[in-house]
Amino acid sequence: MLLDHDILIDAGTGVADLSLTELSQIDRIFVTHAHLDHVASIPFLVDSVGGMREKPLVVHALQATLDALHEHIFNWRIWPDFAQIPSRESPYLRYEPIELGRRVVLGGRSITPLPAHHVVPAVGFQLDSGAGNLVFTGDTTVCDELWEVVNAIAGLRYLIVETAFCNRERDLAVASKHLCPSMLADELRKLKSRPEIFVTHLKPGEIELTMREIEEAAGAYNPRMLLNNQVFEF
Repeated sequence: MLLDHDILIDAGTGVADLSLTELSQIDRIFVTHAHLDHVASIPFLVDSVGGMREKPLVVHALQATLDALHEHIFNWRIWPDFAQIPSRESPYLRYEPIELGRRVVLGGRSITPLPAHHVVPAVGFQLDSGAGNLVFTGDTTVCDELWEVVNAIAGLRYLIVETAFCNRERDLAVASKHLCPSMLADELRKLKSRPEIFVTHLKPGEIELTMREIEEAAGAYNPRMLLNNQVFEF
C-alpha cells in the first residue's frame, strides 16, 4: 500500500506495479511483519533505486522483524547487506525500529503501530492524515487488544482487514493465526464505529467463495474486497 508517493506500508509483490521513477521516490517502508509476502520486494527495491537516491531507504518495523530481515535476507548469502554498502557511513538501506502504540510523525502524517496476533511478531498500522484515519490490520487472528485501540480512534474512515481462508479451512486459519469469514464476523462485532471495510489477503482460487461467506457472515458491515489500484482519500 502506497501512502502518498513516498511511504510504503508493507512491500509484497505488488510493488512491481510501480514504475522506476515511482520506486525512486519511496523514502520509507513500514513493515507489519517479516513474512515473505510482506517483504519480498524490499531487496529488489533497494537494489534498483539505491544508486538513484541521495539518502537511504528507511525500513520501519519491530526490532524482531528488522532482525529477521538482516539475518535471513540481507545477510550476503541471500542478498547483499545494503545497510553496509556502498559504505557503512552512506548506505542504501537503514533500519529504524518501531514500538507498539508509539506514533511516527512524518510531514503532518502520523503512523502508529497497532496490536496484532500472528505466528511471528506483527503489528497493524493506524494512518492519520490529521483529517481522517485508516487502519490496516496486517496479518492477524483474533485480537481483542486491536479492537480496543481501534474503538478509541476518532474519525476512522477506512478499515482494511485480512481474511486469508474460507470457512472450511478454519482449523488452518487458527493454526496459522489468520482469519476466516466466521472469525472475521466475530471480530467485526467488537467494532463500535462504522468505517468502510475492505478485505485483503484472500487466497487465490478461493476469493469468490471467501467473499460469499464473508457476505453471509458479516454482510451487515458491508465489507468489500480490496482491489488493486484502489485509492483512499482521508
